[in-house]
Amino acid sequence: MVLFVPQVVRKMMLMRSKKHSLHTTGMSCYPLLLTGVLLTVPVQSHSWRPCTDLLPLDLLSRALASPGQSLPTQLQMVQSRGSRGFRLTGTMATATSFPASQIFTNCNYFPAEFSLVATLKILRLKHKTSEYIFSMVKEGPDLLLLGLRVSENHLHLVIMSPGLGRRSRVTFRDINLDDNRWHTVVLAVTGQHATLTIDCRPPLEIKQIQSFPSALSTKGSRFFIGSRGQWRGRFTGLLRQLVLLPGSDARPRLCPNSEPSLAELSVPHVLKSTPLQPDGQGPLYPYEAETRVTVGDHPPCSKREHGQLWFNTQSKGLFICDGLMWKTLLQSKERLDYVEDYEDLYTRSKTLDIEVFSIPSEGLFMAAANKDSRLGSGIFRWKNGSFHFYQNISTQEARAWKHFTIDDKTFLVVADLREVEPELSVIYRWNKRRRRFVRYQALETHGAQDWEAFQIHNNSFLVVANHRARDFNYNIHSVIYRWNPDTKLFEVNQTLQTTGAFDWEFFTVGPYHFLVVANTFDGRTTTISSTIYVWLDGHFKSFQNITTVGATDWEAFQIDGRFFLVVANSHKFADTGQSLYSLNSTVYELNSLTQTFIRFQEILTHSALDWEFFIIGDEKFLVVANSHDGSSYSLNSIIYRWQGYEGFVPVHSLPTFGCRDWEHFRTDEGSFLIYSSATSRLSKVFRLRTY
Repeated sequence: MVLFVPQVVRKMMLMRSKKHSLHTTGMSCYPLLLTGVLLTVPVQSHSWRPCTDLLPLDLLSRALASPGQSLPTQLQMVQSRGSRGFRLTGTMATATSFPASQIFTNCNYFPAEFSLVATLKILRLKHKTSEYIFSMVKEGPDLLLLGLRVSENHLHLVIMSPGLGRRSRVTFRDINLDDNRWHTVVLAVTGQHATLTIDCRPPLEIKQIQSFPSALSTKGSRFFIGSRGQWRGRFTGLLRQLVLLPGSDARPRLCPNSEPSLAELSVPHVLKSTPLQPDGQGPLYPYEAETRVTVGDHPPCSKREHGQLWFNTQSKGLFICDGLMWKTLLQSKERLDYVEDYEDLYTRSKTLDIEVFSIPSEGLFMAAANKDSRLGSGIFRWKNGSFHFYQNISTQEARAWKHFTIDDKTFLVVADLREVEPELSVIYRWNKRRRRFVRYQALETHGAQDWEAFQIHNNSFLVVANHRARDFNYNIHSVIYRWNPDTKLFEVNQTLQTTGAFDWEFFTVGPYHFLVVANTFDGRTTTISSTIYVWLDGHFKSFQNITTVGATDWEAFQIDGRFFLVVANSHKFADTGQSLYSLNSTVYELNSLTQTFIRFQEILTHSALDWEFFIIGDEKFLVVANSHDGSSYSLNSIIYRWQGYEGFVPVHSLPTFGCRDWEHFRTDEGSFLIYSSATSRLSKVFRLRTY
């Protein structure tokens, strides 16, 4: 008879056959082996048996009550991200334990080769905090024989070495299990080798100094689920699956998998369905959703609160945390009533641009691009309902700031206009420890006026608007940079010919990605073409040219499935010396038939330098930065409301002085607009009152 017999078993069988017994104590009950050979073995009346069945052993189910009974009070069933798991809530660890003899029925030895499969979800662990997923403890002396525990970014297998009287530890580092997401881990142990597979990704392997014990006695021991038999080190996450598989690596049974983070080998039935009471009056095993609703003041929103809900009693809205900021789920529809003067904000010097952004766990910030090189540029933080000075950064006639993130890193890049060669614009990175922006990388630019940051297919890009060369040549290249994930730096990816470039805008229509440049001046006239580029075959290629007049800004937006671009035309000038500041700026709409942007609406503006699109409730708005009419910088900047067939109509007129840039933002206090002045230190914050 031909049998598949593990190699170590074969050796033991030959050894035991000399003593005419395969069922004596000791190594004859050797279990769970990964390697094997084909042997022809005579069938005897007393065949060899492992210490336990070589089938998946659902440790989690064994800690539960018998079918039809209620769950132990120490276990709470919680649903998170669409899947259920158990959380330990009681103080008695014995309630989630069982004697090892329940599974080691043939002899008292733990398998020398095995796999452990666990599906779990863990919140961010504190530094130097360890939690046990499971353990095997010898009763009486309370001696830890085997344990699987997790700490900050680490997974440890703790092993008692028989005879030596000491424990060893196998540690996998940088595994990032404590990220509040579901993960399925497979830990396979054979001899000196331990292999860890997370979510069916390529396995990590560690070679130990010593092999796993071949005679780890389980006599008089208990399995503890989610602890090591004590309150300290108790598992605080969610546990969905915990399986011991003797005799083979579990990875081929689970992978590949369409849901690798929830791959199943043996999940308790109660976690996979909702068994009903016999009378159909509801679930036999009640469970709760992990998401709770917070009511009251604005709670923090970070990765730890991801998926949590908040009900704002003031605005009567329900919000969900996306890990960065609160997103609206349900809210009574607001309507814009009027605009009120809210805050006078004095910056370091004349301000050519402002950038409002959020940093997780830190709050709302505003970066001002200040013109005076001696004073630098200021970073402001929103606190107690207003902006307060937070940090000063050395800049050289700063033109614009752009905020962006890569992975979980926060960056700011400034467009500097330096008077020395080489001209450099600088990227700054947020330092979490110092809680400040620090210099990260410098890039050569030429009269830089603007930066745009965007992502395509998980690749991060920056593009700079180079305005002119040192010899006042406006026909120069603007540069697209691509983030290199290996060097952690931006590198040149592509150059595009531009003419006095002043602004870039990135937008997406369906599967297509676009960049549009605002070309301002070619050295003779401001009436020139600005170009829309489309991403094809890994590069941007010309898509459409649009005639603009001293274009300084593009704003892309979408309304009810329709795609729009609006250009800020600032100044009509020709080499004849004639200048015109009051002229039309144009809204363009993408025509699906011609597959081009066509003229939709003309709006009279006065040296327009910026457009800002924003939404309040169901209403859509545009606000323009009117800066100069040829005689005065004291002008009204206008808010326009979308009214369908009528297009954008003026609804509010805001007195501004040398208005250069608008930003819309929202806080707990409501909805706001802020503008910067290119002729004064005074920037102003307006509050948008709604009803």
